[in-house]
Amino acid sequence: MSEALGTGGLPQDELLANLQSMLPPGAVLKTREQMRPYECDGLSAYRQLPLAVVAPTSVEQVQAVLRLCNKIGVPVVARGAGTGLSGGALPVEDGILLNMARFNQIVHIDPVRRSARVQPGVRNLAVSEAAAPYGLYYAPDPSSQIACTIGGNVAENSGGVHCLKYGLTVHNLLKLDVVTADGERMVIGSDALDSPGYDLLALMTGSEGMLGIVVEATVKLLPRPEQVRVILAAFDDIEQAGSAVGEIIAGGGIVPAGLEMMDRLAIQAAEDFVQAGYPRAEAILLCEVDGTEGEVGAAAERVHHILRNCGACDIRTASDPEERALLWKGRKAAFPAVGRLAPDYYCMDGTIPRKHLPNVLRKIQELSDEYGLPVANVFHAGDGNLHPLILYDANRPGELERAEAFGGAVLELCVAHGGTITGEHGVGMEKINQMCVQFREAELEQFHAVKRAWDPKGILNPGKAIPTLHRCAEFGAMHVHNGELPFPELERF
Repeated sequence: MSEALGTGGLPQDELLANLQSMLPPGAVLKTREQMRPYECDGLSAYRQLPLAVVAPTSVEQVQAVLRLCNKIGVPVVARGAGTGLSGGALPVEDGILLNMARFNQIVHIDPVRRSARVQPGVRNLAVSEAAAPYGLYYAPDPSSQIACTIGGNVAENSGGVHCLKYGLTVHNLLKLDVVTADGERMVIGSDALDSPGYDLLALMTGSEGMLGIVVEATVKLLPRPEQVRVILAAFDDIEQAGSAVGEIIAGGGIVPAGLEMMDRLAIQAAEDFVQAGYPRAEAILLCEVDGTEGEVGAAAERVHHILRNCGACDIRTASDPEERALLWKGRKAAFPAVGRLAPDYYCMDGTIPRKHLPNVLRKIQELSDEYGLPVANVFHAGDGNLHPLILYDANRPGELERAEAFGGAVLELCVAHGGTITGEHGVGMEKINQMCVQFREAELEQFHAVKRAWDPKGILNPGKAIPTLHRCAEFGAMHVHNGELPFPELERF
């Protein structure tokens, strides 16, 4: 343990001793057995043990850890609940994993201003539970909301099944209390509808722990809608279901609270797991409309009419709150349910314009045939946020590599159709090569300039989210060498 680290040349044992002196007893984990639970996030294909895991309990302790690590150039990776799906919380071998789980207090609920001050380790669902007595709730609701944390939601700009109408995390934030790489504390945003200066709140949201560490967030709370209605529609053709999505929003002039889609494989898995009452169809749509009683009745009638015209073979409306909750339970349980279909699955996350849903779904099936791996589609159809779940067996030689290649092809398909390589899961380690497809050299240089401005020594979550230009050059050369330029026939999009 005498190897020197960073520019300060501090020996490892001395670094660990310094960390132990500034943190409570038991807050520094350094044996392999202790650190094993922290070696990966939800993207378990990538694993790495850090030098140590530290779990501070106060903002001052976070500041002290960052000041020390910044001084000697030791990397720091922040982690919440570890539910991320892009390798964003993957530790660095010679760095510190900063576990923020002990920051788990709801500081204050303000029902008059309709806001909540919460620490980053607070679970997403816990905010709505705390606000419920006031008739309020927190709108962003990722499928992992029972476990994922507000700090992680900020890092990835998470969404959920209701993000179509109510927005992503960035649209539901008022303020962030942040500790920078050099240990300084700053407040970003305000309680007002606008604040002077650059919009640093939006910049920090979705920055994947590369610009600062969130130690408190002030989030917006919304009143519970007066009426809610959930409509389920089944289709014998997945492309018809995809077309219906665009028709509901464009043709019907409706912005549903949620508009979700599942294909046959995902339906089968969720129904076997939850018994939600889903029909065994090629695809189903779940459409939720909310508002006043008059608004909901008129919107639901229009949705029924559109679904019939788009070829739905079965349309039903939840008869009571219990049935409505069960329909959503099946959708939110789809990810773990699909885990019963194969030893492993690889969850992708890309976004496309709604009008391209039918074509992209067809091409994903073609890619499935090409790579010889099944795929289950379950996604936020209303905003075109795809979540193909690629099934594979890591014990079979080459299958993980095929799954990764398949996933990369899906992301490049999204870009070719005018979309993006992430909707809410972030880039992390998983999609860093596809950043080279999404952005040009000048854009990547500006991303690196922003990173340098906030973190000059590059200690915060290094190697994530933004590829080096050298890496992009290598990735581009590999594509050209293999004759794999992504979907040249789609360049018009």
